[in-house]
Amino acid sequence: MEGKYLDFFETFKRIEGIDDNHIKEIYQDIQIKLATMHTEDFDVTILYTIALSSLLSGIREIHFNISINKVIERLMMQNSELTKNHIQFELDKLFMKNNENISILYNISFLEALAESFNFKSVSKRCKIENAKYRNIVVKLILTSTK
Repeated sequence: MEGKYLDFFETFKRIEGIDDNHIKEIYQDIQIKLATMHTEDFDVTILYTIALSSLLSGIREIHFNISINKVIERLMMQNSELTKNHIQFELDKLFMKNNENISILYNISFLEALAESFNFKSVSKRCKIENAKYRNIVVKLILTSTK
């Protein structure tokens, strides 16, 4: 039975960064969410909503982490005195403040992944530019806060 449900997600492997391991993690997340609902009768709409919510969250996290890793690399190149722990501390401060630049980077990373995966070249190009722009802004924010 599990194989049939996992087949539903095969199409999403087309999205950059999604592989069998991610699909299995997303499937497990869905199973946990369904188990907490304590019922056997699920409306198809609820099932699709839960499945797509978990899938989209997974895709967002993968690509946002890629962007954050690029921010960390750039910070370490620009200031060799910064440690990963200190950079993570500064990033956490930005997250806690709900910094708009972090939010935009989170969303633009996701849009870039979708545009790349589905060959929307002009959208992809624009997303790459915006992604780099907001990574640079985050780098500047952290460099400024550490002075």
